Amino acid sequence: MEVMSIRGRMCRVFVTVVLASGPACALAGCTSEGPRTGTPLVAGTDAPVIVPGAPGDQGRTARPGERVGLSGPGPSATDVLFTQRMIPHHRQALEMAGLAPSRTSNRGLRRIAERIAVGQRPEIDVMSRWLRSLGRAAGDGHDDHAATPDPGGYGMASLAEMNRLRSSRETAFDALFLRLMIRHHEGAVKMAGEELSGGTDQIMRKMAQDMASGQRVEIGRMRKLMR
Repeated sequence: MEVMSIRGRMCRVFVTVVLASGPACALAGCTSEGPRTGTPLVAGTDAPVIVPGAPGDQGRTARPGERVGLSGPGPSATDVLFTQRMIPHHRQALEMAGLAPSRTSNRGLRRIAERIAVGQRPEIDVMSRWLRSLGRAAGDGHDDHAATPDPGGYGMASLAEMNRLRSSRETAFDALFLRLMIRHHEGAVKMAGEELSGGTDQIMRKMAQDMASGQRVEIGRMRKLMR
């Protein structure tokens, strides 16, 4: 997964989300009443809304004030929980990846660490903005998760494991990094699966789908490096 493909994926999330969820969804809040549908979406002046054309035809930009369809389901408690768990999960992955340049000369591992940083940093930004649009806090870090055993089984490294990783170098670092990051990625795939099973917000469901597929690919790459 190259840098440009990652950035392109994030751009596609923003383009498709305008029609899939719209501002009515982002401002709907989180309720336990189930998804709400049927809210008219009206194009504004702050960001372009792309209206798909017929098969084989190009789309067009909607005019300000033009009705462009109906919103999808609004955010649910599952969507909020997904982002509030995934943000600190991603932050720990970024910290682990950030250790690689100064601790290993393994080019393959360093490339994986770079891909993790390039892919997950913008995802944190998207999820944080989404939470703020609902008036929810994204959290400031992952220390509370890293200091205790992972209660959700999402592969978070413990404080002792992070300290061992920080003190390791070269082949010892490589082995521990790969073991911890594979487990970490498997936890993210599990978390994404829970969002796809119970989430209703189209933005978060799309992100969860992309995360699951992307991290499965990275798990395969890391397992090859362990051989």
